[in-house]
Amino acid sequence: MTGGDAAQEEINRRVRVEIDRAVLRNIKGLEFLTSPKQPVGAMAKDTLLRRGTLQFYRYRPVVNDVYRIPLVIVSPTSNRGYVFDLARGQSLVEFLLQRGYEVFLIDWLPPRRDESGLGLADYVLDFIPACLARVREVTGESTATVLGYCMGGTLALLHAGLQPETVENLLLFATPVDFEQMALFRLWGSEKYFDVDRLVDALGNIPGEFILSAFDILRPANRTAGMLHLWTNMWNDDYVKSYRLFDRWAAETLPIAGKYFSETTKSFMWRNSIMKGETVIGGHRVDLSRITAPVLSIVAQHDHVVPLPAAHPIMDLVNSKEREEIVVKGGHVSVVAGPAAVTRIWPSIDQWLGKKSV
Repeated sequence: MTGGDAAQEEINRRVRVEIDRAVLRNIKGLEFLTSPKQPVGAMAKDTLLRRGTLQFYRYRPVVNDVYRIPLVIVSPTSNRGYVFDLARGQSLVEFLLQRGYEVFLIDWLPPRRDESGLGLADYVLDFIPACLARVREVTGESTATVLGYCMGGTLALLHAGLQPETVENLLLFATPVDFEQMALFRLWGSEKYFDVDRLVDALGNIPGEFILSAFDILRPANRTAGMLHLWTNMWNDDYVKSYRLFDRWAAETLPIAGKYFSETTKSFMWRNSIMKGETVIGGHRVDLSRITAPVLSIVAQHDHVVPLPAAHPIMDLVNSKEREEIVVKGGHVSVVAGPAAVTRIWPSIDQWLGKKSV
């Protein structure tokens, strides 16, 4: 075969591949439109506590030999916790269970109308302590590793500042503390234009659609680009499955209790109280320098929700002798799920945490 023949054969091959993919796109596109929601939650779990918006789970171990120190995950208040347990092979919970950790999850349901008065004190001084108390009851251990993602990480950090004796280790994923560095969110919720009290008085709880609109403002072309990428890769079953998992999670953004939304807007966004050491919860000033437990903070280089400068000051606010920050490529969700998390981030967590959990 001559060089010209080989080149023509390669062109023919590529044309056949593209034709096959075009056919599959149309067939699978119809399947995509008519298929039910992608199922989530790979690992078996039991409910330990359920109280209004709060759900607290214990995952069933999958190995006989487990670490002594339990691990409690705190979900973001605006999102469901199944992002930590999307599907087999894409589940942080599965990874941790297989490596011998005893895993618990603080998850949230949409707050009821009569829960619009829930505030920061309820989450930091009631919900998280109540869950940690249940962990002590079932494991006999007085402390736990606490892992928080996004605002779940902020709540975990605030709790550790108020009750440091309950936290053995602190793992924080994309956790904001310096809200002056969250420029687009600050514009969206500017004190000059945003009447948060009027909004809360009118609505009670803040709808999930309203919260989702803030993320759309941050990346206005994100959904369109996502749909274009989906269509291009519609022939790829693995890509479509992953897309549907993350799309369901994003679409199921939760409402937020009105008082909590008002307090976090005023205290964090407007006054930047965490950075100034002026956060007061339930009459107690939060002092993050009381945190001496080992701290691992994982932040994404291209996170448009919690930019690196918004999370980096954690290293200066805590008083831990052992504190480490890992900066990874990717965006906001890639720190907890996705290919980079599976291959790089989760093994790094295990390497850091294992020796501290015996």
